[in-house]
Parts: sequence; C-alpha cells; structure tokens
Amino acid sequence: MDLERYDLLIRGGTVIDGTGVDRLRADVGVRGGRIAAVGDLGGAIAGQVLEAGGRVVAPGFIDTHTHDDRYLSIDPGMPAKLSQGVTTVITGNCGISQAPWRSGWRSDVPAPVNLLGNDVGDFPYETFGAYLDNLDRNPPAVNAACLVGHTSLRAAAMDDLDRPATEAEIEHMQALLREAMLSGAIGLSSGTAYPAAMPATLDELVAVASVLREHGGLYASHIRDEGDRIFAALDEAFAVGAAGDAPVLISHHKLIGPRNHGRSVQTLAHIDKAGLRQEVALDCYPYVAGSTILRKDRLAVSSRVIVTKSVPYPQYAGRDLDDIARDMGLSPEAAVDALQPAGAIYFIMDEADVERILAYPGTMIGSDGMPHDPAPHPRLWGTFPRVLGHYCRDVGLFSLEQAVHKMTGKPAAYFRLPGRGRIAPGYAADVVVFDADRIKDVATWASPTSQAEGIDYVLVNGEIAWAFGAGSGRRSGQVLRRRDARARA
Repeated sequence: MDLERYDLLIRGGTVIDGTGVDRLRADVGVRGGRIAAVGDLGGAIAGQVLEAGGRVVAPGFIDTHTHDDRYLSIDPGMPAKLSQGVTTVITGNCGISQAPWRSGWRSDVPAPVNLLGNDVGDFPYETFGAYLDNLDRNPPAVNAACLVGHTSLRAAAMDDLDRPATEAEIEHMQALLREAMLSGAIGLSSGTAYPAAMPATLDELVAVASVLREHGGLYASHIRDEGDRIFAALDEAFAVGAAGDAPVLISHHKLIGPRNHGRSVQTLAHIDKAGLRQEVALDCYPYVAGSTILRKDRLAVSSRVIVTKSVPYPQYAGRDLDDIARDMGLSPEAAVDALQPAGAIYFIMDEADVERILAYPGTMIGSDGMPHDPAPHPRLWGTFPRVLGHYCRDVGLFSLEQAVHKMTGKPAAYFRLPGRGRIAPGYAADVVVFDADRIKDVATWASPTSQAEGIDYVLVNGEIAWAFGAGSGRRSGQVLRRRDARARA
C-alpha cells in the first residue's frame, strides 16, 4: 500500500481553521502550495516535517489595512509583517496608492501621498496595471491585494487638488479607476479627512465610485470626520458605497478626542442599522493612539504627540512634539510648520472604545502601520500578536477562535480572496504556527520596531517564509487580483 506523500507536513498541532468553529487536534499536509489534507496523517511521509505539538496552526493572517504599497518592493522580505504571522496585506488604503502617478506633474509629493514616499521618484508607475505587473515580476514574501486610492486618482487627473474636480477630471479619474480594476485592483479607497481630498464633493465621490458597479470591487473609506461630525461622515461613506453597489469598509474606526470618547456605542449601532441595507464592515488596530501626517488640527484633541519623521529634521524622529518645540524655542503649532513634511503619533482614543470596536462582530484587524517612518507607531510590528496576546488571552475580549476568524476567514470572505483564509483542503497553504500561551507584542512607543514573540513558522503559498525569528529569504507571495466576474458573465 502506497503511503500518502506531501511536500510538507505540519504534525501534532491544534488547528484553528479560520471559520470561528472550535479548534481540533490535526495534522496538515501541504502539496503544490496548497493544503492537501487535514486530519490524522500519521501514516504519511513528507519532504519536510514541522513539529507543532503544543502550538496553534492557523491560516496566515490578513492585514486588512496597510500602507505597504512601496514597502513590498523596497523591502520584499516584509519582516514587519511575517514576524507577526501576516501572509497577505491589503494596500492602497486611505485614498493613497503608489499608482497611478502622472510623471512630470510636480516636483514634490502632496500629503498624505507622501506617507508612501517623499520623492517623486518613489512613484514610477503611470498606471495601476504597471504597478501590479512589477509586483508579479518581483514578488515579495507575502501576498498583496491592492486598492486604488481616490486621492492618487485626483493627483493623476487634476492640476490643483484644492478644489472639487470638474466633469472632465472626474471622467479621467473614472478611466484610471477602470484601468486599475481591469488590471486586478480589488476596489477603491478614499481619505476625505486629508487636505488633498477634502474638497471632493459627494457628487465627485459618487461619480468615481460608480465605476465599481462594472467590476464588483469594494469601497474602503477613511471617513471625512472621526470626531464631532462622525455620523454625517459615516452616512457619506454608505452613500458612496451604494453608488458603486459596493461593500463598504470603514477604515480604522475610532472616536477622536475626549469629547467623543464613549460614542462607539452609538456609532456601532448606526453601522448596524446601515448593515440592514448594504454590506458594511470595519477594520481596527489595537491601540489608543493613531498615526498619520503631522497636522495642527490634531493637537487640541491629543493628550500626547510623538513625531515619527521629519524630512528637514530627521534627528527628531521618536521624540515628543512638546519637547521638540521647547528645544526649537517655538510653540507646538509653529514647530509643526517647521518640521514639515512630517509624521506623528497622536494619543486621541479611549480604551473602552477600542475594546468595544475590536469586539464588534463586524470588525477585522488592520495594522495601519507606516513602514517608511523612521520611528513608526508600534502597530507596524505588533498589531496581530497584541490582539492574540493582550486582548484575547489576557483581557478575554473574545475567544481565540473568534480572534483568528477576524484575522483570516472573515477578511478573506469580505475582500473576495477565494481559496484564502482557511485551513482546509484546496486552500492556499498560507499558514502560521504560533504559541498561544506566549505570543505577545514587544514593540513599544520607545522601541517601536521590536519583533513580536511566539511565532514559530509562517508559510506563504506552501513555502516556509519565516521560522523562529528570521525570514527564510523565500519570496513566494502573489498578487491577489480581483476577478471581474460581472464583466465575464
């Protein structure tokens, strides 16, 4: 009798399959980059065997909110993500993507597009298809599913971002979005909270998003206001999604400033109500501080501000704004002007809101990390172990099965990533093996790039990409393109 043969066998682990059902003791056999069998495979043989006794075997985590657009190319080993167990990243969030970019348009990169790169040379792709093709030719160590940003579309179609788009400019954006969707983008994102997109009207957003009706992509929104006017901002996002007949993702849902702390009770109820008429989900990171460009309008609602980067004053990265302002002999507001272009961490949220949003059934996990900041928010390196270690194991906010579901099966279904997010035969062998008793985030405000603990192995498409604190050098990631089912029908 022939023995069953596998390329790789994960033996003796506790499988949490990504669907939210109870864990089970099982072996996992991998063949040809896919999971071939799950169960008692004691009689099988394999080219490589990973012993997983006492460990959890789960689908690789899907980071639903990243700004890894350029990180995928300049650091394709992706250590900040693999070290957490992440095997797929969703890029192009908050209205900004590395493509499309109009060459020769200007000599500087407008905020917040400069979160992805400070120089125009960091944006070499005039079309989204060219960007995705480059990832195909130079694969990173993780998979990537990519949104196209509305602000980037504006920058490619408009000479002046400080006004609403004209009809001709909207048509140009529609054409660029159509090209992106046909090339494999998974949807559209917006960031109307930022100056480069604030002038966009609802009519402009609706017109651009209407292209999604042709392709079935989703709409992710960094909403216009996360403070006093949050309900109107949520309703705007729902209206834009409805115009594109698109699922709506509310990005990094939070309530900004002490005056709004506790209002997540009302916002989640409002989101529930919207969910009765359209598909709505959230992503959230597990911290009380956010991070983005350095801007004066955030100072009044923040209890603390840490500068993450400053192009003219790189020595100030990682220091508190108040200390920098004192050293410069300036007010904090004047220091903000002097430090530009710059990024910052803002302590603006309430822990009870963070926990309530994390526990909400419609919430997925996204790091929203800034890989190009010299002193980044620790969420870049710590998000997923923090959810599993602190909020799941220590706080007891949800079961381990529920936590894994929020990171795997739920986002795979929401982002329409077929064959991902489960430990089941036929699914891609994106797998993480971790110690549930020991996993924890180590990155802190003072040491934000410290590597998490408790991750044994990470497999990407059947290849070992990470093992016990180090990358393998294998770059087996794939571009996960949107399949245009409606156009083919």
